Amino acid sequence: MGALIFLLFQMYSFVILARVLMSWVNIDPYSPLARTIYNLTEPVLQPIRNLLPPAAGLDFSPIIAMILIQILGSIFAQAFAGM
Repeated sequence: MGALIFLLFQMYSFVILARVLMSWVNIDPYSPLARTIYNLTEPVLQPIRNLLPPAAGLDFSPIIAMILIQILGSIFAQAFAGM
């Protein structure tokens, strides 16, 4: 059970990474894949973005989110490992 939870957190980190990579290349923001990735990640990234002060036009919310996801994934995986 713990490994499955950790895997889900890892997969979400990859979705955030995909969003970062999409911002670097010229992808159609209205494509179904781009919209899906945006809709999956924005509920996590927006609150972090609101808490961070502006930093020279750079968005550090994906980095913070990925760090928090890794920490939470480890905590939950350890908590559910004994079940």
